[in-house]
Amino acid sequence: MLDDLKIFITAANKHSLTAAAQHLDMTIATVSRRISALEQKLGCELLHRSTKGLKLTPVGESYYEECAEFIDALDQRISNLDQTLNSLKGDLKVLAPVNLGSGPLDEFWQEFVKLYPDIALNIELSNTLQDIRDTRADIALRSGNQTNSSLIQNKLGHIEPVLVSSPKATFTLPDCIEELQNAPSIASKMFVDWLLINQQGEHHQLNKEHRHISNDMNVTLNLAKAGAGITLMPMSMVIGALETGELVRILPEWRGQNREIFLVWPYRRSLSARAKLLKEELTKFLHQQHWFHPSP
Repeated sequence: MLDDLKIFITAANKHSLTAAAQHLDMTIATVSRRISALEQKLGCELLHRSTKGLKLTPVGESYYEECAEFIDALDQRISNLDQTLNSLKGDLKVLAPVNLGSGPLDEFWQEFVKLYPDIALNIELSNTLQDIRDTRADIALRSGNQTNSSLIQNKLGHIEPVLVSSPKATFTLPDCIEELQNAPSIASKMFVDWLLINQQGEHHQLNKEHRHISNDMNVTLNLAKAGAGITLMPMSMVIGALETGELVRILPEWRGQNREIFLVWPYRRSLSARAKLLKEELTKFLHQQHWFHPSP
């Protein structure tokens, strides 16, 4: 119905079926048929056709005055929406967990704004699972299994949590998994209960009282560097300290449960060209990182 109205308005403005067909990139026969279908649906004649062109009938004149402004405004809104979705210039709001968005992805954000200076990033980091629709974000980076069926979920891969400690710790480092129970430990609130898995696939559930606990993984990391205890943290956060020797792996044959990483967005919302670009660039970046294991 709206398409037929647009054809009628265009034909009335052009005073010609031929000119309307050219403007709409349609055949003359299609334009004529669609206008006739609209007239049949409304039960009245809108355009009087003659060798001199088209002329609005009195009913057509009234209908044109009621609809033309609405159709033009709708066309403008659709054009604006198309530009918003397809332009590589404009805003892009991204949600991400604090421990992944800050630190492991610092290099990514820096490179992205250098490559695409016309994209204005709005990066919102939180350890609370925010509703992507309520925050009106374009796309969200998520850690852990996703249960929300109203979101399109693109699994990128996983990050392994590993046991680490300062090499200068004053306590005796454990030689086996059983000794870990009595060693001083530090935990973030996200990793209080440690389910450890070895290279043979054996599981060891470690429920213990940690000496220090923080809701910020960076605090946990700094306490581990200070020699306050052993901690279980994502490889993405500790790889730099492992490479510099500030931290060492403890019981390297054991690791924590994989932290699966997803990009998500609402089913009913089209990804803008900017969000698609971020998705592609972030996937490429993660695949190049030693601490990341891409999905097959």
